[in-house]
Amino acid sequence: MNVRKTFSVLSAAIILFFGTQALAADDYKITLKLSHVFSPAEQLTKSMDAVAEAILEKTDGAITIQTFPQAQLPAYKEGVEQVVRGANFISVEDPSFIGDYVPDFKALYAPMLYRSFDEYVKLTQSDLVADMRAKAEDQGIKILALHYIYGFRNLITQKVIKTPADLKGMKIRTPGSKSYIDTLSAMGAVATPLPWGETLSAVQQGVVDGLEGSEFTNIGTKVYEGPTKNVANTRHILGTCGVYISTKVWSEIPEKYQAIIQDEFSKGEHHMVELLKSQHGGVVKELESHGVKFNEVDGEAFRDALKPLYVEQEGMTPGVFQAIFTALDAMR
Repeated sequence: MNVRKTFSVLSAAIILFFGTQALAADDYKITLKLSHVFSPAEQLTKSMDAVAEAILEKTDGAITIQTFPQAQLPAYKEGVEQVVRGANFISVEDPSFIGDYVPDFKALYAPMLYRSFDEYVKLTQSDLVADMRAKAEDQGIKILALHYIYGFRNLITQKVIKTPADLKGMKIRTPGSKSYIDTLSAMGAVATPLPWGETLSAVQQGVVDGLEGSEFTNIGTKVYEGPTKNVANTRHILGTCGVYISTKVWSEIPEKYQAIIQDEFSKGEHHMVELLKSQHGGVVKELESHGVKFNEVDGEAFRDALKPLYVEQEGMTPGVFQAIFTALDAMR
């Protein structure tokens, strides 16, 4: 075979290959179910719905994302398990749940680390967190986003809380994540894991003495209508969600659609952070109009109580906490 004929055959093969790839992408369709625990009134739900609509439109209907709020489908640990198992599923949870697979994420989500939304966002864009993302992919978890921030989590209780001693014997509802349970226990409370759907009735019936959550959760789910009218500004955890999909499912999505999906989730998280920054003051004033009272706490006393949680756990990279502290100090 001469050079010209060889080139012609090779060119034809290349055209056939990429033509087939393009045809495959044009024919590709998938429906993904997205699950989270937030109510329809909360901004995270609105943000997820907006991202899903944009992806459907920009992929010309190829990628359908059905959103399921309020834990209608598996959520928390069970939601991440769906991802790891390779289901056509998107889990939207805080990073501590990824800590079951990559322990360093528990350090990233440790209590009382951050002073602002921007500090956390900047840290998620660092090489330190890029390494964590890579380790998650080794476990079958593709991370599409990490900073769908919904506010700092504070204590919402019937009585005023100012020190860890004030929490002694108090049952405080938490999500089922070990990070939350350990945090509230170290702060002095009796951490009581409950599904969100049971939380408000548990508060009303006195099963628990309070809960912890952000101002946006307080107003979005009308927590203020119950007996818990006091908010202690502990800011013990920065409330944020990541977006996770199976690496196997992701690898089968054509690249042109991958780019659209990634871009929309990235734009969505940026928009949500900016929106919450602008809305926070107004939300606090509205809660105060409903009788909610905010108070500051002895931050040093709480940080001292939480010191045991800054010790590296099994599976964590040696020095990961110090690396996070160093990165945050550099920002400040």
